[in-house]
Amino acid sequence: MSNLYEIEVPPGLSAFKACGGNPESEHETCATLREVPGVVGGLWVMGDTKRPGVELRFSTAELAAAGIDPARFDTAV
Repeated sequence: MSNLYEIEVPPGLSAFKACGGNPESEHETCATLREVPGVVGGLWVMGDTKRPGVELRFSTAELAAAGIDPARFDTAV
């Protein structure tokens, strides 16, 4: 598997978010998730709405092993 952080993520990819903790509040915490198409083994980029520019990258297998279900990220950003 290649280093996921060496793969260029194209700008403008659709992002989805999952929120929890403080609904309808300025203190709401949301995780964002974007899928990068065309990467063998999959590439998913996870971020945090409170820390723009900070991201974690996962292959599809790593995302599943971490128990992260993309279906729970249903609100488009």
